[in-house]
Amino acid sequence: MGLSCMNILVTGACGQLGSALQSVAASGRDRYVFADIADAENVIRLDVTDRGAVLDAVSGNGPAGEITGGEKFDVVINCAAYTDVDRAEDDEAAAELLNAAAVSNLAGAARENGSLLVHISTDYVFGGAGGNVPFDETVTPSPLGVYGRTKLKGEEEVIGSGCRHIVIRTAWLYSEYGRNFMKTILGLISSRERINVVFDQAGTPTYAGDLAEAIFYIIENRLAEGNCGIYHYSNEGVCSWYDFAKMTALYSDRTDCRIEPCHSSEFPSKVRRPSYSVLDKTLFKKTFGIEIPYWTDSLRKCLENMNLFHPHCDVRKK
Repeated sequence: MGLSCMNILVTGACGQLGSALQSVAASGRDRYVFADIADAENVIRLDVTDRGAVLDAVSGNGPAGEITGGEKFDVVINCAAYTDVDRAEDDEAAAELLNAAAVSNLAGAARENGSLLVHISTDYVFGGAGGNVPFDETVTPSPLGVYGRTKLKGEEEVIGSGCRHIVIRTAWLYSEYGRNFMKTILGLISSRERINVVFDQAGTPTYAGDLAEAIFYIIENRLAEGNCGIYHYSNEGVCSWYDFAKMTALYSDRTDCRIEPCHSSEFPSKVRRPSYSVLDKTLFKKTFGIEIPYWTDSLRKCLENMNLFHPHCDVRKK
């Protein structure tokens, strides 16, 4: 007997992960509705900071309900967030509105409708203290700045609401869509002879396409029941921002620009970034049975999708 179709609402649909989910969900059995504050094709308008609008949407009223036939949403995937880490230091109110208050709205609506909330959080909830041991879900968060604090508060809103939930902390997200480190590096190495990139911050790049596929797999196979909680997801492996930049240049065959390693102190900032924020994915893999790709394989896949990967640059053949 086949599984019944579910209604899935995705907020922040125009961001990196939301855009990746739009691509992945096209092959699914469920009915996906994509929402964002921005105007875009096949995306309904929804301001997640408006509690009433959120409750109406999740309940199956308004534009969202017109697509579901007035049925409520079984799952809400929240990809909306204030992610400008530097600007958050100067505008904490805006960061808290989107990273905490809006999450409270979604969690409350999910609880009221009996929906599952899949909420995306960040490695920035950790401060980097603890040496070079990857963070698992039992480590007590200790955010260093506004972005991390507001994202942690969002997690607390989800858990405190009593709704069914899966919170996924991820890190160093990049993709074909929007603004991200990989695309910034591609622009810089195309226009400059030399750039400096920090080597004293270690983590793991996460391809949004991989994370979208993992979320899709959990929902498609109805794996959330009995598995509510906090999980960590990034690609496998460890690197510095310098390593990420070097591999991006190598795989795209843009090696004319000289990329030099430098210290974080050479880029003064109001933000204290974690020096080591590698996430332990053991619980995620054991719970959902999902194999996570190595970060360079995923970088290659992303660049292939952008028609920027050069096969002769594949280090695995050397």
